[in-house]
Amino acid sequence: MAAVAAFAFLLGLVAGSFVTAVAHRVPRGISIAGARSKCPDCGATIAAYDNVPVASWVLLRGRARCCGEPISPRYPLTELTLGLLFAATVLIYWDEPAEAAIGLVFLTMLAAVTLTDLEQRTIPNKILLAGAILCLAIAVPTDPSGLPERAIAAAAAGGLLFATALVYPQGMGLGDVKLTATMGLFLGRAVAPALLFALLAGSVVGLALIARHGSEARKMTIPFGPFLALGGVVGLLAGDRILDAYLG
Repeated sequence: MAAVAAFAFLLGLVAGSFVTAVAHRVPRGISIAGARSKCPDCGATIAAYDNVPVASWVLLRGRARCCGEPISPRYPLTELTLGLLFAATVLIYWDEPAEAAIGLVFLTMLAAVTLTDLEQRTIPNKILLAGAILCLAIAVPTDPSGLPERAIAAAAAGGLLFATALVYPQGMGLGDVKLTATMGLFLGRAVAPALLFALLAGSVVGLALIARHGSEARKMTIPFGPFLALGGVVGLLAGDRILDAYLG
């Protein structure tokens, strides 16, 4: 089990490196297939030995070899976070390999949309669509009886946030609605605690901003996608247990 978790951790590091490239390229309309990574500051092609997850950032001391510009710490942080989450998912779903695979796809998608929402204030449809297709590609042959629950969860979660967006369009975008519906597809009934946790986390941050900035906080825009992603992680790793404890 330890060996599998270690392999999952390494796989997560690689997935994290891929996710940072996806988050940079997709919103800008750049193809993610074939093209080599380039320095965002000077445009030089990044050598393979300077593109090793976490290790390259540490060895380069957080600066690009080509031009010396700082490399954002979001790269190693994303890689490490996904590595740890991949390992945790494999351990939790040890007896359910299909669910583990769905979970890994889910985490990769959440990491990508978190970065795009933080940097560009957008949640690309292409990333959500790719995630949904991969989820169904695994779920349809391995768990056909669970498809109705996934569909209902997607419709209910997406419908809830869509209604919220209609009532308060300044605070909720359609990207958040589509992300929530996709989360329902991945999580099934566990999307309920995921949404609850996301709303609580968002409320805590909002109240903290109001306490610090007063009325000026109303003018601040905070992307909700990262809170939904955080809730999605909670739903994946502990959602079913939370529901069972509550219902019991």
